[in-house]
Amino acid sequence: MEPNSQPNPLPDLHALTDQIREIYGRVVYSHKTQEKCADILNNQHRLIKTWQLILSAFTTTSVLSRVFTGYDWTLAAAAILSTIQFGFNAYLKEYDLGKVAQRHAESANDLLGIREAYFTLLTDIQSKLIRVEDVVAKRDQLEQDLLNIYKSAPRSFPSAYRAASKALKEMEEMTFSDAEIDKFLPNILRKCKN
Repeated sequence: MEPNSQPNPLPDLHALTDQIREIYGRVVYSHKTQEKCADILNNQHRLIKTWQLILSAFTTTSVLSRVFTGYDWTLAAAAILSTIQFGFNAYLKEYDLGKVAQRHAESANDLLGIREAYFTLLTDIQSKLIRVEDVVAKRDQLEQDLLNIYKSAPRSFPSAYRAASKALKEMEEMTFSDAEIDKFLPNILRKCKN
């Protein structure tokens, strides 16, 4: 050892752990936001499909009413309803809500895998089961995987982010009490012994 050189200090995982925790938090939000995007778009898709069916029924009824009763106003009603229905059809042709919702759901599933990998990495760090070099390598790989998911994910929208924030902060959708977890486990693995 040279006279003026100092030995390498033992690696400190605090900064690394803080960074991974921050990323984990962002992934939790991204995952929940993608889920909420899929939910919102699926609801809109079902609503539009329901209205298409209703408009189709009223249009048909109006046309049949004109045929059997001879009232001219039913023909005008049929034309108006048909025009509205055409608008829905044109919108869905350009913007397939079902397909976009499916892409959001797929992104949410991909993010779920990344979220669980970060959670496992944090657990391994906390349990001191992993070397610093392995933490860095795993973090770098997860960052690359996450970047690839973000590149292919459809853009989320503000109402989905607000719904995700409410679900995570107020509804606590990602948190469980020990008693809740114990319900899923056999007695031997339960934390709360009753």
